Amino acid sequence: MADKEEWAKPVERKGRLTAVLALATLISAFGSSFQYGYNVAVVNSPSPFMQHFYNTTYLERYGTPMDDNLLTLLWSLSVSMYPLGGFFGSLMVAPLVNKLGRKGTLLFNNIFSIAPAVMMGVSEIAKSYEIIIVSRFIVGICAGLSSNVVPMYLGEISPKNLRGALGIVPQLFITVGILSAQVLGIRHILGNSTGWTLMLGLTGIPALIELLLLPFFPESPRYMLIQRGDEKRAKKALQRLRGWDDVDAEMSEMHLENQSERAEGHLSVLTLLSQRSLRWQLVSIIIMNMGQQLSGVNAIYYYADSIYATAGVEQNQIQYVTVGTGAVNVFMTIAAVFIVEALGRRLLLLCGFGICCGACVLLTVALSFQESVTWMPYVSVACVIIYVIGHAIGPSPIPYVVTTEMFRQSARPAAFMVAGSIHWLSNFTVGLIFPFLERGLGSYSFIIFSFICLVTLVYIWLVVPETKNKTFLEICQMFAKRNKVEIKLGDGDLPLKEPKESLENAEKVTAF
Repeated sequence: MADKEEWAKPVERKGRLTAVLALATLISAFGSSFQYGYNVAVVNSPSPFMQHFYNTTYLERYGTPMDDNLLTLLWSLSVSMYPLGGFFGSLMVAPLVNKLGRKGTLLFNNIFSIAPAVMMGVSEIAKSYEIIIVSRFIVGICAGLSSNVVPMYLGEISPKNLRGALGIVPQLFITVGILSAQVLGIRHILGNSTGWTLMLGLTGIPALIELLLLPFFPESPRYMLIQRGDEKRAKKALQRLRGWDDVDAEMSEMHLENQSERAEGHLSVLTLLSQRSLRWQLVSIIIMNMGQQLSGVNAIYYYADSIYATAGVEQNQIQYVTVGTGAVNVFMTIAAVFIVEALGRRLLLLCGFGICCGACVLLTVALSFQESVTWMPYVSVACVIIYVIGHAIGPSPIPYVVTTEMFRQSARPAAFMVAGSIHWLSNFTVGLIFPFLERGLGSYSFIIFSFICLVTLVYIWLVVPETKNKTFLEICQMFAKRNKVEIKLGDGDLPLKEPKESLENAEKVTAF
């Protein structure tokens, strides 16, 4: 009997980056995550020309110039409708990914990404600023969906030894999208009175490319097996992704996860919020996503132009320095892709939030003394760059990775729905409140951001474990001790004691 079990034991192989896996990652990230980043920054450079369009359109309609307060309100709506749409898009994640699958949701989302791109592109011809505001809300919904579904899809199709690196790729394409919008926004390219509508409309091209190419790549094997019960298609998808036929070990691990989930059942958001076994995972993703957005990253970019001007950068050269800052962001995110599996998620989060905390404190000091000390403006510029580096290696990309890893299949859509809602709501809150903070506290507003970074760092230090190179069940078991629960397997009462034992049980499932 022992010989038979030994013969049936599946041998786990170290995953590698196959062509199918690499292309699925690049196409999904370019078609969805790139759009997210592009639309974050696309309205920044052409804002004077867009506001001029708002004013002249109003004048043609009503015969009087637009009131300054109304113009400010309409422009604020144009900017803030994007994160507000992102919040509502996040609320749609769970029902769509459970019904259509991960890949299916991305394809469905791209159809609705193309329509607002066309609408924004023809807004000047239609002489309607309302089209821009409505379109920004729609692309926000699409970004809210894609920002959660892409990390979920990549986390589920990746082998565990590449899950962190591939999980950062969506954030990399977000930063590339921001940089692309900054480059295209240079005055002599598209950031001018004749090119801004084309610049807004270009967001539809990545969506169209993904819509045409992604259907040729596999759906998430975990979704096919655990949620659809289609073992044949799940195994075929896994074989395509791994580049070899022997995927029994990984199928066993998925069977074991499926067995343990049948004991709990599939979870809605309300069930997730009340589930004791997921309490600390839920608190952790809420803290990390709030920390990511409330750490002051948007405020840093808001302040950057004035900091560069004070440091002596000529007004017409600031746009190039801004592009340089965006390039630093992209470079450090690329670095994070290569070091996350070596250093781990936890260390990058701790280092990132620590750097951001220190940079905010030093920036407060530098901004307070830059008028009286001649060299202090250069310290301010250095603080901005250091902050961008810190945020790029940890707070920006890692929360998406660990949100995928902390939850099993049935709870993951609801978890991303909660995490995404917190992410976009925090983003919207900072955009709404920061101008008032800046007016009331000036440079001292960064002290608030440094405190938030510190609180997030302390929480991660005390609570969040390292998830590098762990299966989803092993990570769940680490949190089970903190949640003071036992994970049951299938119909029996056998608790999942240790990761090693979970693999033995997986072997028995396969042998059977």
